[in-house]
Amino acid sequence: MSSSPLLTPERAVTVIGLGPMGRALAGAFVAAGVRTTVWNRTPGRDRELLAQGAIGASSAAEAVAASPLTVVCLVNYDASDAVLRQEAVASALKGRTLVNLTADTPGRARDTGRWADAHGIRYLDGAIMTPTPTIGTPHAVLIHSGPGELYREHRPVLDALGGTHTHLGEDVGRAAAYDIALLDIFWTSMAGYVHALAVAGAEGISPRELAPFAQGIGAILPPLFQEWAEDVESGGYSGEGNPLTSAVSSMTHIVHTSEAHGIDAGVLRAAEGLARRTVGLGHGTDGFSRIAEVLGRR
Repeated sequence: MSSSPLLTPERAVTVIGLGPMGRALAGAFVAAGVRTTVWNRTPGRDRELLAQGAIGASSAAEAVAASPLTVVCLVNYDASDAVLRQEAVASALKGRTLVNLTADTPGRARDTGRWADAHGIRYLDGAIMTPTPTIGTPHAVLIHSGPGELYREHRPVLDALGGTHTHLGEDVGRAAAYDIALLDIFWTSMAGYVHALAVAGAEGISPRELAPFAQGIGAILPPLFQEWAEDVESGGYSGEGNPLTSAVSSMTHIVHTSEAHGIDAGVLRAAEGLARRTVGLGHGTDGFSRIAEVLGRR
């Protein structure tokens, strides 16, 4: 009886880091029939994966030596450096491919790329843009950067993670740059939402009462994202529908209402300050997108 092509050595992967996302990645590989070796700094997190058919390793060096491809997913690059830059691990990785899905800064990604190159390690960086439950489903979104040929070589195995994969270019830090920019949108939005819940609550509006209207506000944003992207790229910064002077007035009302209830308005005060600064530079009739240009000035 011939073995499945998914079980040949070329269709093998090692996963380093078995937090919730790491376990999801490893589980998706196992479910796709890819021979999957796992290792985690804290013992015991591999039990369910081993029961599903994953192979446990006693050390990180043993783990990376087991596969031509290693996928790392840890909390940050301090954690991944502590594992990968051990002499035994770096030696075992030589000539193999490392895909680092650990979140950190573009600068750290480029530094790791240089380290990998100096040690003969083939390196791709990447980021996971969707929550843990999406991994292995059509809803997963992953971005990658680094040598295109290397990405294409390992794409058949990476496809086991499901969803959409996008290669963003040869610059190994580009995926992390996208990740930082997109997380900026997410966390700024989440900060605004929890602040809104606090202000609404102070005015006697329950979270459940506000939520449907908040979703309506959220639905307004995607067209604005595209419109403002075109504004910034073209240098148009149209304020015809809502000039910055109007935005400043609106933000001031929110700050005053928040502080009247003793609610910290520091985040919005910072945004209001940027808007006022931009108006002061003579851009009061421009749109809110003009602030991106002001922030980018050297």
